[in-house]
Amino acid sequence: MSEPVYVQLTTRAAPYPPDTATRLSLDADRIVARYTPPGDVDPEMARSALLPLLHLVQAEDGYITPTGIEFCAHRLGLTGAEVTAVATFYSMYRREPTGDYLVGVCTNTLCAVMGGDAILEALEDHPGGVDDPVTLTHIECNAACDYAPVVMVNWEFFDNQTPESARTLLDDLRSGREVVPSRGASLFTFRETERILAGFPDERPGAVEAGGSAGDPTLAGLRVARALSMTAPTAHEPSDEGAPPLGSADAAAAETTKNKPAPAPGESVPPEKGN
Repeated sequence: MSEPVYVQLTTRAAPYPPDTATRLSLDADRIVARYTPPGDVDPEMARSALLPLLHLVQAEDGYITPTGIEFCAHRLGLTGAEVTAVATFYSMYRREPTGDYLVGVCTNTLCAVMGGDAILEALEDHPGGVDDPVTLTHIECNAACDYAPVVMVNWEFFDNQTPESARTLLDDLRSGREVVPSRGASLFTFRETERILAGFPDERPGAVEAGGSAGDPTLAGLRVARALSMTAPTAHEPSDEGAPPLGSADAAAAETTKNKPAPAPGESVPPEKGN
């Protein structure tokens, strides 16, 4: 009986078409330049651009594709595995095709208690038709607990939602009607939003000029603290109690060794007897 033959198959992602690659390379140059001074080719500094570069290729493809991973890896001198490790660590990077509107329902503790689980169930029972522009998912805390339960669309907040209001939101998105979040300008599509997250200008009317301030729920605790004259505890100054007296031998030793690095492990191990 002959020995089995093992064949290792390796495949590489197909590159972007030449015109797409050229356009993305110009955008990538602008991103990387933010992290490296002019004339500096330090690859470690350039690696800081990986997160916005991943948003750039997600803006191109709608999610993180093998082609996008290879593009980022080649641009920054990384391996595909290194880029994939980062892309799979952060939940904002999608691993599957995403529609024009990524609808995330928070199901973390407070939102769940306030009705987030019911909202997610209602939206799961409210599907769209063929080529639905909505991609529904559950997400962890949106850092907007004071407006729970919260739904996000393309990372924009929709506060104090109910199953009914969330279903209406999906209907508006699917019909193409203009949708304005609780805070911020009218929605962009998912890919347009990803380009903004890559660091390019937000061109929505009023997106930058609107500014904004904290709402009543956010300020409730501050108002209670002021009404009760509550203040934060005062930080104590470091105490010298227990320190060796100035001018002593111990103080001199501490002064001469305080900036020295810790000894290597072998230096602190006493020699064995007889050695």
